[in-house]
Amino acid sequence: MLRATALAAAMMLAALPALGENRIDGQRPDAPALAAYGALPVGVRTIEIVDKGRLNIVAIDPAAPKPDPLPTYDRALTVEVWYPAAEGATGETSFPALIRDGKTTVTLHGRAMRDAAPGTGRWPLVIVSHGYPGNRYLLSHLAENIASKGYVVASIDHRDSTYEDRTAFGSTLYNRPFDQLFALNEMERLGGDPASFLNGIVDASNTGLIGYSMGGYGAVITAGGGVTQGSTEYAWGAPHGTLAAHLSGSESHAAMPDPRFKTVIAFAPWGWNRAFWDAETLKGVKLPMLYVAGSVDDVSGYAPGVRSMWEASTGVDRALLTFENANHNAAAPYPAPAEGREVDPDLGFAPFDHYADAVWDTVRMNNIAQHFATAWLDAHLKGDAEAATYLELVPNANDGVWAMNDDGTPKPEHTHWKGFENRTAKGLRYETLKVGE
Repeated sequence: MLRATALAAAMMLAALPALGENRIDGQRPDAPALAAYGALPVGVRTIEIVDKGRLNIVAIDPAAPKPDPLPTYDRALTVEVWYPAAEGATGETSFPALIRDGKTTVTLHGRAMRDAAPGTGRWPLVIVSHGYPGNRYLLSHLAENIASKGYVVASIDHRDSTYEDRTAFGSTLYNRPFDQLFALNEMERLGGDPASFLNGIVDASNTGLIGYSMGGYGAVITAGGGVTQGSTEYAWGAPHGTLAAHLSGSESHAAMPDPRFKTVIAFAPWGWNRAFWDAETLKGVKLPMLYVAGSVDDVSGYAPGVRSMWEASTGVDRALLTFENANHNAAAPYPAPAEGREVDPDLGFAPFDHYADAVWDTVRMNNIAQHFATAWLDAHLKGDAEAATYLELVPNANDGVWAMNDDGTPKPEHTHWKGFENRTAKGLRYETLKVGE
C-alpha cells in the first residue's frame, strides 16, 4: 500500500509544471465552471500601431507657460493580440515579459501559440488595458482564456505607463481612454485589411473593454464617466488643464463614447479616492459595467472607492464582484513570477508584491475572474441567455445553501452559486443594481 501510494504521488508530481515555471494558465481543481479553457486553440501575435498627431503630454513643462500650440507627436503602441487559431495550428507557447522592477525579463508559459494561423469565424473584440505601471501581459491569463471561447483580445502596452518607460503620470491620466479608442479603431481597420492576419475574424462593432486600476480609470471615461473639474487642476496631474478633454459635461468628452463598445469590466478602477469622480460625473456612464474589487483595496479604495463608483453609475445596469479581504491586486494580475521574490533595492519591495495578495491565492482569483468574465462577456456580447444565469446569484456567497437531490438536480432551497462546487463559493459577494438605483 505504501509503495502504491508513493508511486501515485510520484506520478502526480511528474504531471505538475516544473518548479519555478511561470505559468499563466493555472486551473485549480476548485475552479468555477466557466474558468475552464474553451474548445478553440489560441494563437497570439504582437502588432505595432501608431496614432499620429496625439497631444504630447510628456513634452509639456507644467512649470513653464502653456505652449501655444501644444506639442504633438506620433504615439506608438505595442499591442498583443490573442485570437482563435486554426485546428492543428502549432507555435511556441512561452514568451518573455519584463516584470515590475523594470529590469528583469522572465519567461511566462501559457497555451496560446505564437504566430499560429488564425481560424475561421468572426469574433467579438475585447480590448485590455493594464495598470500603472504594467504591460500588455499583466492580464494575459484572462486574455488567452477568453480567446479560447471565441474572442479576439487586444492588450495594449500604454506608452509612458509600462515598467520600462514609466514617466509623467499626467500622460496616463490623459492618454488612457484615447489609447483604448485608438486600439479599437486599428483593430477594426486591420480586421478589414487583406494583408493582416486579422482580416475577416474581428467583429469590432461588438466590443468589450477590460481595464485594471488605471486601465479601469480609462475604461470608465471611455464608458462615458467624465472627470471632475477639480481633477483637471491638480499640480501633479495633466499639465495646464489638458485633462479637461475628459471633463464631465464638456463637448470633447461628450463626443468620446463609441457605440462599438458594448460593455466594460473594470478591475479596481482608480480615481474616486482622489476626487476624479463623484456621484454627478458617474451618471454619465453609458455601458453595462462589471466592477471587480478587493474589500481592503488601499490604492483605489473600496468604500469609499470602487464600491462608491458602482453605486454612482446610476445610468446603467451594473454589478460589483467583491473579494473579501483582498487588496488592490484582486484577480487581475497573473501569478507572481518566481524571479520576483527578492526585495529589489531600487523599488524598496519585492516585485512579488505587485502581483500577489496577502490573503487570496492568485490562481484562485484568476480562475474566478475567468469564470465571471466569461459569463459577463458571453451575456453582453453574444447574447447568451445560459451564460447570464451564472450571474443570477444570492449577493453573499457565504449565504448560499447547497441542497441537491440524489439525481443531481437542485432542491427548491438550493441557493449555492451556480458553477461553483459545494463549499467553494466563499469569501465573495456579487451585487447588482439596475438603472436608476
